[in-house]
Amino acid sequence: MSENMESVVIGGGCFWCVEAVFERIEGVKEAISGYMGGAMPDPGYEAVCTGLTGHAEVVKVTFDRDVVSLESILEWFFATHDPTTLNRQGGDTGTQYRSVIFYDAAQQKSIAEAVIAGLQGKFSAPIVTELSPVETFYPAEEYHQSYYGNNPTAMYCQMVIAPKLKKVQGPGTKP
Repeated sequence: MSENMESVVIGGGCFWCVEAVFERIEGVKEAISGYMGGAMPDPGYEAVCTGLTGHAEVVKVTFDRDVVSLESILEWFFATHDPTTLNRQGGDTGTQYRSVIFYDAAQQKSIAEAVIAGLQGKFSAPIVTELSPVETFYPAEEYHQSYYGNNPTAMYCQMVIAPKLKKVQGPGTKP
């Protein structure tokens, strides 16, 4: 990875939604759906869906700091999910759908804390986003990668993902 590139791992409900948003942000070079934060080595989707592995559905976002800052990445993240609901996003419930930021350095953690503090007043309830150190990232199965791009007419994509994408249209996004 070049010195201008940085990665952060975030979870805000279904990874299909998070990935679809970050694939459209200028400066994001890669958004990979996967699992992090649990005890089972190399978990699969079916195991994670049980809620028993401890993993969250996450997206590893790799971005060019010369184009987009970590602060901006996190602001997009908070604008496209509800960080005030514990272990739930819409109809998806369980710890695998928790709001979480996995940081890989103290600087990322302090930036995340500052963004959360700055946004707290914009929400009617406390932000419950978990901040945890990066653990082993397990990429999700291939059929989960670029799910929205590969299945734009699927009902879930139309009902859940498309409205999130409307929130990120405009400056700083790709078509």
